[in-house]
Amino acid sequence: MLLAIDVGNTNTVFAIHDGENFIADWRCATEPQRTADEYFVWLNTLMELRGLDVRIQGVIVSSVVPQVVFNLRLLAHRYFDCRPLVVGKPDCRLPVAVRVDADTQVGADRLVNTVGAWVQFGGDLIVVDFGTATTFDVVDSDGAYIGGVISPGVNLSMRALHLAAAALPHVDAARPDHAIGTNTVACMQSGIYWGYVGLIERICAEIRREHGQPMQVVATGGLATLFGQQPGLFDHIDPELTMTGLVHIYEFNRKGA
Repeated sequence: MLLAIDVGNTNTVFAIHDGENFIADWRCATEPQRTADEYFVWLNTLMELRGLDVRIQGVIVSSVVPQVVFNLRLLAHRYFDCRPLVVGKPDCRLPVAVRVDADTQVGADRLVNTVGAWVQFGGDLIVVDFGTATTFDVVDSDGAYIGGVISPGVNLSMRALHLAAAALPHVDAARPDHAIGTNTVACMQSGIYWGYVGLIERICAEIRREHGQPMQVVATGGLATLFGQQPGLFDHIDPELTMTGLVHIYEFNRKGA
């Protein structure tokens, strides 16, 4: 059994893969202070509640929060008796090339998404990931990561509105019935929803123009389904894209391909 761990700025996802399918997944807040022992107690309790009696034989980690990695390594060593693969470290090889400016650090999540998208949908892709930031990753025809775009995340933008303007409440992202809002909440939801639809459409159009090839758009992340309600915005929606990429990277390294 493989334990795949994806550490984002806001949440961390743990998923167990049995070699063919994911059989369980859980999410917790990303906390750099959380120890390996705390991770194990939390994870073991959830596994027992699901009636899972499995032996973890491998661990792979993707993290955009460096402070968390030490305790996840310790979790793998202490409780699962294995050396974890950490995406972005020299001993973790990727099945795709990374063609960006020299000395550029590419987020592990973006590399993993590239692998997951390429394996499932081929090349010439734009991967839109709705996380703390909304990222656009460009996958070349051979699966290589060749760059992308980073913009503020949807929830981050809504929180900024609430914090910076005393009269504006905190609201949840939603697809409004009308573009013209008739109350404050509706106005804010319209601005966020249609503003991000426009942002996605324009950025994807510019990427396609520069790339010079037909491209499919793949969406992932928590709000992908919400924005997928807009017809024609995405060709594919895959909430498990990152985890799928982690599994393929692990298998690539395990087989020594």
